[in-house]
Amino acid sequence: MLFNIFKNKNADHALDIVREQAFSFLGTDIHSHLIPGIDDGSKSMEDSIHYIEQLQKLGFRNIVTTPHIKWGYYQNTRETISWGLSQLNKALEKKGIDISVRAAAEYFIDDFFLQLMQTEPLLVIRDNEVLVELSFYAEPFRVQDIFFRIQTAGYKPVLAHPERYGYYHDRKEMYRTLKRMGVLLQLNLLALTGHYGKQAQAVSNWLLQEHLYDYCGTDLHHENHLAQLQSLAGSKQIKLLQQYDFLNAGVMA
Repeated sequence: MLFNIFKNKNADHALDIVREQAFSFLGTDIHSHLIPGIDDGSKSMEDSIHYIEQLQKLGFRNIVTTPHIKWGYYQNTRETISWGLSQLNKALEKKGIDISVRAAAEYFIDDFFLQLMQTEPLLVIRDNEVLVELSFYAEPFRVQDIFFRIQTAGYKPVLAHPERYGYYHDRKEMYRTLKRMGVLLQLNLLALTGHYGKQAQAVSNWLLQEHLYDYCGTDLHHENHLAQLQSLAGSKQIKLLQQYDFLNAGVMA
């Protein structure tokens, strides 16, 4: 019995070493919800600090957090996001946590977004790259025209978690069509754990195999997400991800 206790402790310690800095090959997390209280992500400053400390242990050196902007649900603006970010950075500095955090946004594509795009500068991941998401329930009408409008406005769309849009699961050619149009695709790391279901997991693996992803992100919202990221960090899949040429390392917060 005593031998088994020591054996289990050694196994846990070995797993902790594997997890430590597991995502350092990415450098920057470009998709998360870490500004407290402004969307469905972190609920408190204490939670945000905890999540960021754990992301740092997993190897992230920079964070571009991306609050939702979805009118009628999360009516964030450049001002609300900027204020929330400033409070977060002050709290991190007070705690002595040395990590660079800035904010972009995750824009829900709807009529409000298309109007906003014409009236004020969007919050971008870097340069002109803007993170956008589609409805999970139905493909937007003339979606290719929408992406063309985003590009005409001077932006390069980064489509968040394409593996989660069920209407593309049996139409995988659409992913190639979007790529040919110049749309970048962003993997949610949680998809690889089966968090969004087996179909999303299978599609995420297929997109990796076909080398169609450009970025990946945690999409961290809460403690359950963090636990699954930590589990992924200790899995065999990490070695496969480390061989993939993601663009994250070129993004500096």
